[in-house]
Amino acid sequence: MHVISYKRLREFGQKHSDCRDVLDDWFKIALRASWSNLIDVQAVFPQAEAVGNFTVFNIKGNRYRLVVSIDYEAQLIYIKYVLTHAEYDKEQWKNDPYF
Repeated sequence: MHVISYKRLREFGQKHSDCRDVLDDWFKIALRASWSNLIDVQAVFPQAEAVGNFTVFNIKGNRYRLVVSIDYEAQLIYIKYVLTHAEYDKEQWKNDPYF
């Protein structure tokens, strides 16, 4: 998979240093992946779930949420949001026109 963009992970990791390594690990796994559907994703990340048109990953024991859009055919992952659990619960990100 091609992941766009690592910059969001890096910036979030600078603010929340306790999840930096976990986000880096997720990125490395995603780069090597060749997922065809959500079931393939869940084989590696069992807690991943579809929410609207996005895939949501629990990070650091559900303390953070990584919201991505996956184009399985093009093998692209677009990092949309990296949020604390509290930010995720506010659901403002669901106003995204692609939701």
